[in-house]
Amino acid sequence: MTLIEEALRHTTDTKACVIGAGAVESAARMFRGLFPEARRAIVVEDPRTRAAAGTRVTELLRAAGVEPAEYVIEPGGGWFHAEYARVEEVRGAIAAASGAIPVAVGSGTINDLVKRASEELGLRYIVVGTAASMDGYTSYGAAITKDGMKQTLACKAPLGCLVDSAIAAAAPKEMVASGYADLLAKIPAGADWILADAIGAEAIHPLAWKLVQGPLRESLSNPAGAAAGDIAETEKLCSGLVMSAFAMQAMGSSRPASGTEHQVSHYWDMEDLAFDGRPVSHGFKVGIGTLISTKTIEFLLRQDLANLDVEAAVARWWPDFATVAATFPKVFGSRPAHIRRANEEYPKKFPTRDALRRELSAVKAMWPDLSARMRAQLMPFEEVRENLRKVGAPYEPEMIGVTRERFRETYRGVPYMRARYFSLDLVDRLGLLDQLIDELFGPGGVWEVRG
Repeated sequence: MTLIEEALRHTTDTKACVIGAGAVESAARMFRGLFPEARRAIVVEDPRTRAAAGTRVTELLRAAGVEPAEYVIEPGGGWFHAEYARVEEVRGAIAAASGAIPVAVGSGTINDLVKRASEELGLRYIVVGTAASMDGYTSYGAAITKDGMKQTLACKAPLGCLVDSAIAAAAPKEMVASGYADLLAKIPAGADWILADAIGAEAIHPLAWKLVQGPLRESLSNPAGAAAGDIAETEKLCSGLVMSAFAMQAMGSSRPASGTEHQVSHYWDMEDLAFDGRPVSHGFKVGIGTLISTKTIEFLLRQDLANLDVEAAVARWWPDFATVAATFPKVFGSRPAHIRRANEEYPKKFPTRDALRRELSAVKAMWPDLSARMRAQLMPFEEVRENLRKVGAPYEPEMIGVTRERFRETYRGVPYMRARYFSLDLVDRLGLLDQLIDELFGPGGVWEVRG
């Protein structure tokens, strides 16, 4: 049994998946297998993805006796992103093609638009992926900008997924780089999960771990080859990304594919981070987040927690949530949405001093074995940065329009933004967050803030 076949036995939404060179030729066969009674389809694409795969998908559907309509999303200014007005546009087009099954042809933005529009119409759909740009093809939920904020809206993953690695290899290079960076994030995210599992915050799901971490190192092994458009390397990348989303389906959580680095990205999502007049891709934000997540874990692993003074750490901790919440205006400045989110999320994981005593005592007892497991999971910081460079992804915050001052401000606020437990939380609970920030952003730090 292949890993894809094993994954499909446990996914909640997706029931068919084909990845490989020439996979697009399976589009009509998959459509017929998943929607045997359907007689109409609507292919949703943009001009570029129509040329890459949409025209061929339409031909194949027609040859199989399915009447295909096409809806081409016209980008404004050469590009578009997944905002709710576009969901309404796509939803209207699908509804107008009465009785047609949606077929998304594209990458992250088109998939998310069709995913959410289909959900609102009570329809299932299939996706034909055209780039190895992110892990969202088979994830549940769609990242949509709504009410002025990027958020994940609930919806089912596609019923079927095709990713043609030959088409993906020919996609714009920044899309491969973005997907590689998104997949690279699963390495420190795995170390975060090992820690969360050890303290009892969130248990490791064996199948989800296997789906993500099993093929991960091989999928990431040749960033230069992926950047050069090598089809075999692109196929490995596509498979790793799709497996990550299957793991999320199997577990019903994004934990298998998301750690501290994703919280950095989500923080910037709330600020609509853009560079050179364009939104920064998810993968590029996560890639920079992976650098600081890796540095966080490396810092933690240097601590002698086997000899931790638990009582001293507990004495330094906040007496109650209200005391820490009073600092949020200073931490977040003029960001009311961030303050609101921190007040909603952080109480869910804020420990009392008694709970912290139990947690730190457990970490102290487990540290020799726990730190060895986390160290074995981690990729060294310099290797992470070099791999990002080789694949053509940003490897300094300025390359996505983030100053070092802004990077430091983001990092200080990240611990409060989600209830999920990360390595950064342990650093904070040990009373070492200021020391870590000074090490990273102070004199001689890797992101030294000058002036």
